[in-house]
Amino acid sequence: MDLVRRTVSSGSPLEPRIGFSRAVRKGAHVAVAGTAPIGEDGTTVGRGDVYAQTVRCLDVAEAALKAAGASPGDVVRTRVMLTDVTRWADAARAHGERFAAVRPACTFVEVSRFIDPDWLVEVELDAIVG
Repeated sequence: MDLVRRTVSSGSPLEPRIGFSRAVRKGAHVAVAGTAPIGEDGTTVGRGDVYAQTVRCLDVAEAALKAAGASPGDVVRTRVMLTDVTRWADAARAHGERFAAVRPACTFVEVSRFIDPDWLVEVELDAIVG
């Protein structure tokens, strides 16, 4: 088994500043860090829209999975963090669209806030390739 540690960057300016990677793969395990709804232009996608922000978070997380050699079908756990858990159904709809067939272990949790006050949701993924 290849136990080389590989890191994946999304290009976020926060990665070197904070000292983290978008994803890390070691062996068959891939961990995708808390992924915010940041567009390619660096601005928040879907201001005020939990569903749109969740879709964007999942797009970024899925790209990181692929860069690490994994796919959505390899995902075994997801964490959806919301600033207002009463809006969980909007995030759940986006999650279900991606993972209805995969059905990873999933947790929804409320947090007090994120780095950017326009972010309403962040998503983390764990995958096991193979």
